[in-house]
Amino acid sequence: MAEAVVIRPVRVEDVGDLEAVRHQPGVLDGTLNIPSERLLDRRRRIEDLGSNVHELVAEIDARVVGTAGLIAFQGRMNHAGEIAHIMVHDEFQGRRIGRQLLEALLDIADNYLGLVRVELLVYPDNEGAVRLYESLGFTHEGIKRKCARRRGRLVDAAMMARIRE
Repeated sequence: MAEAVVIRPVRVEDVGDLEAVRHQPGVLDGTLNIPSERLLDRRRRIEDLGSNVHELVAEIDARVVGTAGLIAFQGRMNHAGEIAHIMVHDEFQGRRIGRQLLEALLDIADNYLGLVRVELLVYPDNEGAVRLYESLGFTHEGIKRKCARRRGRLVDAAMMARIRE
């Protein structure tokens, strides 16, 4: 029987579990995280989340096993936002947790914020993530060349967006 996944807003007391997720080899390889990030810095970041940042966690048996964040842009771009991150602990990959997190963020984007455009960056070789994004209506918009350092090399990222007409 599949474990029940609870999707909810992040809390400061999640910081320890979040650090465990953020430092998983698969998460480090697929994100812009750096292994030297500190627990105290993460705690401060959670405490200081602005009203335009919507960060959710996935919890199984009172343990945070994933997180995802949406940043709603402001001013002349207040119709748009960015999926800032989706991370799932390596032990919990392949259980549709990333999909549940992204669907919850898109619900906020669509039904509460009225966002027309939601964009993101993804490494092109992260095929599972690309398939997930495509299945939820994201399309490829281009390549951001030499976007980030990964395993000591500069790599490209794919720019994707979902537009609601």
